[in-house]
Amino acid sequence: MKTLSIVLILLFISPKVFALKVLEQQLPFINYIDIPVETDNQKFVLSGQYRVPRIESDAAFPAVLVLHSSAGVDSTGSFYIKALNKAGIATLEVDMWGARDLEGGSAGRPDTVQETLPDVFAALKFLAEREEIDAQKIGVLGFSWGGALALLSATEQYNANNAVNYQFAGHVSHYPVCWVYNLLPGFEVSNLTGAPVLIQAAELDGYDQADTCENMVANLSEYDAQYVDLKVYKNAYHAWDRLEPTWIVEDPFANLGQGGEVALSPHENKALKSRKRVVWFFKELFEIE
Repeated sequence: MKTLSIVLILLFISPKVFALKVLEQQLPFINYIDIPVETDNQKFVLSGQYRVPRIESDAAFPAVLVLHSSAGVDSTGSFYIKALNKAGIATLEVDMWGARDLEGGSAGRPDTVQETLPDVFAALKFLAEREEIDAQKIGVLGFSWGGALALLSATEQYNANNAVNYQFAGHVSHYPVCWVYNLLPGFEVSNLTGAPVLIQAAELDGYDQADTCENMVANLSEYDAQYVDLKVYKNAYHAWDRLEPTWIVEDPFANLGQGGEVALSPHENKALKSRKRVVWFFKELFEIE
């Protein structure tokens, strides 16, 4: 009886609508790519997973660059990538640690976040120069270490320092360790490009205090603050959207820079809410219905 019902439903669906439904259920085109990166000190190749929605469209696709945390590429990026692809947005997730032969974690990452900014702009250039991508509709989504990169790349200072003639249309920064900004050298968040910025943070983040991110945003200039939206999830910990077992890490940046332990603790309900907010942010930015 169930099979008969399905057949009857299919008979009343036009071939065009049915074809679109089938396309929506298919995986995007998945490509594994290499991006050359050159700095003053070194040359290396950045690898990444580039995904383009399997959707018929005459227009170029918008895209989002996805930047991992100190842990490296894990389930967090793919949790958002699948939803972004389904919304008709191409994605590129890069592996910043593999390019440097690093293992990840607080003891296996570069010395400074700023060392990885060339990766960000090289990946932006890769996307902007793809004929299937709209160079004016490229955003960035980062987590922790990647969240810091997403935030710094929203400033005129770091855009002026890169050799790429492109800018991001929007920035989403998740739990970017808020206490460091406009306090430590190299973490100046001022003179923003004008692209909208969404920061999503956790009330119980072991790097900050409950009001650290709110205070950081409140202390921005009136000009910069107009571009920044902050969402703080109550009773959530750092990396609430990393849906893997809880992980306790030691990090010198923890506890407002005093060092110590940080809990990376998942919360599925809040992860679903934060993903929904990210997809909504980029759909509105890229004018996707």
